[in-house]
Amino acid sequence: MAPTTTPWASPFYNKGNDWFVDTYLPSDIVVEIGGTSFHLHKFPLLSKCGKIAHALEESENTDKEVHLTLDCCPGGLDAFIIAAKFCYGLRVELSPTNIFVVYCVAEFLEMTDEFGEENLLAQAEAFLHKVVLRSWKDCIVALQSADNSISHAESLRIVHKCLSALSMMVCTDPSLFGWPMMMYGSLQSPGGSILWNGINTGARIRSSVSDWWLEDISCLSMLMFKQLIETMTERGIRPENICGALMHYLRKYLPGLDRWQIGLGGRSKNLANLAMATGIIDQKVLLECLEKLLPERKGKSYSRFLLGLLRIAMILNVCQSCKDSLERRIGMQLELATLDGLLIPNFSYSDHLYDTDCVERIIGHFLSCQSVPVVSFSPSSISDPPRSPSSTPIRKVTRLIDSYLSEIAPDVNLKPDKMLSLVEALPESFRSLHDGLYQALDIYFKAHPWLSQSDREQLCNSIDYGRLSIDACAHASQNERLPLRVVLQVLYFEQLHLRKALSQCLHVLDSDSNAAADANDLTGQILQRDGWVSLVRENCGLRIDLEGMRSRVRVLEQEFASMKRDLSKADRPHSLSITAQAISRKLGCMPVANSSSLHCDAIESFGSSPERSIKKPHHSNH
Repeated sequence: MAPTTTPWASPFYNKGNDWFVDTYLPSDIVVEIGGTSFHLHKFPLLSKCGKIAHALEESENTDKEVHLTLDCCPGGLDAFIIAAKFCYGLRVELSPTNIFVVYCVAEFLEMTDEFGEENLLAQAEAFLHKVVLRSWKDCIVALQSADNSISHAESLRIVHKCLSALSMMVCTDPSLFGWPMMMYGSLQSPGGSILWNGINTGARIRSSVSDWWLEDISCLSMLMFKQLIETMTERGIRPENICGALMHYLRKYLPGLDRWQIGLGGRSKNLANLAMATGIIDQKVLLECLEKLLPERKGKSYSRFLLGLLRIAMILNVCQSCKDSLERRIGMQLELATLDGLLIPNFSYSDHLYDTDCVERIIGHFLSCQSVPVVSFSPSSISDPPRSPSSTPIRKVTRLIDSYLSEIAPDVNLKPDKMLSLVEALPESFRSLHDGLYQALDIYFKAHPWLSQSDREQLCNSIDYGRLSIDACAHASQNERLPLRVVLQVLYFEQLHLRKALSQCLHVLDSDSNAAADANDLTGQILQRDGWVSLVRENCGLRIDLEGMRSRVRVLEQEFASMKRDLSKADRPHSLSITAQAISRKLGCMPVANSSSLHCDAIESFGSSPERSIKKPHHSNH
């Protein structure tokens, strides 16, 4: 027995997998969709659906109950129920949630104006253009609800229409489309006041952000978001806006990037139930799909984001092409990278703590986009100041890589050949000073005391000792972890530095040719003597001479200051005689027998002119 219906109740009811219409008339057509049978009547369907009308014309059995199968109906069971209700004259509520489904099923059943005025397809198209495409919120909701009929909706270009509308709204002033615009923002008037039930309350919002649309589009599915980004690119949206949208989306659905996440302020997600759940996303597919859409741009925050993205790519083990693309993007702006970003843990089966192969490839990408001439260097130019590359990015990258080498050097599993490969990744001409490289190798030698002499010498060959500072040379000359041959070279350059410092102190610098000749003579003397021991002794002698001269100058300055103080007290004859005796004792002179003659000579010498005081000692008996 069929259930009774009220004017407000729907006449459609189901028993298991069968649906019926409470019209007290036997059904004469059965429509099967996905294993579910609809027992309906021909006349309501023929008056609205062209597809069913054509199917009945081709059917030979017009008297008996007709069976039709519509397995390809877009939207499935729910969509056909909406179309059937419309055919029976029931009111169908169109909304942004079901507009795509209704539009697709109306087009599939050929519910055009040819089979009735104001048919379902015409109503759906009018609602789409007059309501949905004019509202940011309705476009977002429609795209979120299009998963069930996405393939058919794309063929009808209605998805493209919504994406184009969103792209136009992103690059246009929101006030031109009416307020409110944001799904998750406060209701505002064009003047900036908050609206309540359409009434201006006079309250002002706290701040207005230009990225109001990022959180809204991040609720779209991955496929829909990808199509939106492609549409925005085709319409010429600025790359920084596209990059911001991609960064926001990836930060939201990729765990591990949350420390780069920027707060969204006080936005309330009123439609959070329509958002895509993080757990149902294939993160590997997401990263491989959206990485291709990242624009080519530079920036510190963008470089840090790419390094974090590369770390996530290593964890998810994405395809090699995705890894190579990320490494290339990072290498093109390596000067903007940070040390903690480059310290990527090793997620492979290797024993190394950090992924050094990845950093080596990044350096290779950086070198491929650099065109710096090779700077030649010879020992004869040690007196000249070290030449540094003129490019600021090269200097930054050099310091960054030297710091990176110092950080990975304590790894006991880092092999000498791998360390040498990283050291030689940058050309020698890129380093104006080799202090950072020496420090990294010293840390490596300290953490690997079992290294052979040949391995140490091979690593030390990458250091240009002429480009070490005086402090680094002093440390290296006493470093017991360095091979003896290396210490000899360091001592040689240290002696050149000391000679140069000594000559500058005495203001007796010779010309460049004389300096080169002295260096050649010194080299010959070193070769003629018995090895590096004589060189150490000569360096020690130079140091002692330099310190002796400095102490001698300090003593003379102190004696001169004392003499000036004694002379300033000579205001009486008695004090003059005492001062003269004190000066004589300080200068080492013999005491004078007659103090009165000394008193007269002192008065005469102080009263005479400077010229007479200078010439007078030539005529004195003393």
